[in-house]
This record gives sequence, C-alpha cells and structure tokens, in this order.
Amino acid sequence: MSGPLLVRGAIAIPEDELQWRFSRASGPGGQGVNTTDSRVELSFDLASTSALGPALKERALERLAGRLTGGVITVVASEHRSQLRNRAAAQVRLAHLLGEAVAPPPKRRRPTKPSRAAVQRRLTEKKHRSDLKRLRRGDH
Repeated sequence: MSGPLLVRGAIAIPEDELQWRFSRASGPGGQGVNTTDSRVELSFDLASTSALGPALKERALERLAGRLTGGVITVVASEHRSQLRNRAAAQVRLAHLLGEAVAPPPKRRRPTKPSRAAVQRRLTEKKHRSDLKRLRRGDH
C-alpha cells in the first residue's frame, strides 16, 4: 500500500498528497461489523497538487469538474470486508479516474465517403429486402 500511486506512464501521485479516512461500512455483516472501520475514503487535492504538470492539471480539473468538491476528488470503497482490500480498491479507482482525466484527447475523425461499391451493395440489399416484404404481403 505504501509508495506513490501510479496513474499512467510516468505520472505518479506521492503518498503524502493522499488523504485517507476510515469508517464503519453499512450493510449486513458478522460479529465484527460494529467494530471494524472497513469503509475507506481516499481524497486527493487535485487543485493544489505538484504531481501533475500545469497542462495535465488543467485537463484533469476540466474533465473531473462534476466530481470535485473544492478542488478535491474523493473515492469511496466499502465492497470488501477487510480495510486492506478496500484501500486497494480505492487506490485502483482513483488511479483509473485520474488516468482517464489526464489522457490526451482522442484523434479527430477524418470524415470519409463510402465507396461506390459500398453504396451499391447497400442499395442492392435494400431492394432485396423490399422485394421480400412485398412478396409476403399477398397483394403483389
């Protein structure tokens, strides 16, 4: 669990920039349900981080704007019974979110026209379908 959180490529979040909070998970459980703090909240201050360059930080802030609270992104994990597994799940979730947020935009699609043969195939298939349905009607 210790060490920087690897996001993608050479991008890593230092451990001291991650805030952890633990609480009791809701839902059914066994004997230890009321005593173990297995729910995990992992917070990362995206607005004031030094781990991302200015361009990446701006891109991430823009893409995650709906999920941020005061520049901080928070991920919750409570699906496992052990705190350790929930910590790992929260780290994976945060790394995935940040990785998608700092990813370069996809290449723009170059518009192309269908080939003459493709157009002809489509029209031939439409005519065939039309004939089949007309023959089924009975008033041909």
